[in-house]
Amino acid sequence: MAVLSADHRELFLPLIEGIHESPPWGVFLRNLVARMVARRAFMIITLANAAPDQAPSVIHVAAPRAAQEDPIDFRRLEALRLHPYGALRPGRIYALDEMLDYDDRAQLAVQRAALAQMGIRYGRWLRVSAGGAADAWLVLVREREDFSGAAVALLDAVAVHLAAALRTLAALIDQRLQTALATAALGRLGVGQLAFDGEGRVMAADPVAERMLTLVPEPGGRPGRRLHLRADAARRLEAVCAMLAADPAASPQVVRIDDTRDSDLLLRRSDLMLAEPGAHPAVIGVVRQALREPARAAIRILAARHGLSANEAALAHALSLGESLGEAGARLHLTVETARNYSKRIYAKTGARGQADLVRIVLTGLAPFG
Repeated sequence: MAVLSADHRELFLPLIEGIHESPPWGVFLRNLVARMVARRAFMIITLANAAPDQAPSVIHVAAPRAAQEDPIDFRRLEALRLHPYGALRPGRIYALDEMLDYDDRAQLAVQRAALAQMGIRYGRWLRVSAGGAADAWLVLVREREDFSGAAVALLDAVAVHLAAALRTLAALIDQRLQTALATAALGRLGVGQLAFDGEGRVMAADPVAERMLTLVPEPGGRPGRRLHLRADAARRLEAVCAMLAADPAASPQVVRIDDTRDSDLLLRRSDLMLAEPGAHPAVIGVVRQALREPARAAIRILAARHGLSANEAALAHALSLGESLGEAGARLHLTVETARNYSKRIYAKTGARGQADLVRIVLTGLAPFG
């Protein structure tokens, strides 16, 4: 089948761009429904590492003439015991008759009646696979006449491109998960990070840094953004970025960015290992909030990690906040003698050699991530 320029414009390009839509491929599906003169359609996307009770992503599309109709009830279709979706061969297009159970006449009658009630007289099923990482099932239906040979040929031509797009989406989802894990861990510590080029432009900023700092577009329409700083702080930032970018042996530098909030930015030469092609930052900036973890979660973690009782863990956490033994005991409604006994047991169970060492053990352990 010849590939037309309309195919590139209406189907293949939206497949690439649609990876970044949420949910993905809405434009592609609408265009495919129009090109195949389908009435309604849906796509189910499942990830191999999804939890058993996690609902799949389902994208529903209808032609303008069916815009007021209810979406296809894919759960009801599943309950009809059609040919199992998991048994469909990836890349092969199935007609509605191939999905029906001709070996059980009673079940066949139930299937036909239910499909007629749902306005489904003709259909095409397509499964695409991302090498075990994800699967997608595309279903397009008509009510009055079957799909033409040209429409089926178009779907066949699209299938290989959809499979490639699904593989790319699965890889992107994996990268998003890794990024979310790293961002969430740093966020619990109140840490924000920024990537700078050698001229002090911000190439990227994580959510914590975005919340803590003010960023403005680079003047003149150039790519990137700048931190919104006083003139002297901006000049200092640019000078340090240039120095770090030029000198591989340069030491990390601290730049004061806000006197009113006593806020500083740590700058160090970037050591990120990024795959090619990629825009490599010259400098990594780190900001940090004075943030401690939720007390209840930290206390449970300390108790589990070091074999402390609930009261001992509560006292250990209070001491890690810098409270004196008397202050912590009073806040926790402990007598002086009880607080002392608890502290002895805390030091024995954690191996701490004093309050300062206890603070180290708590802050470098798992409690901050509770």
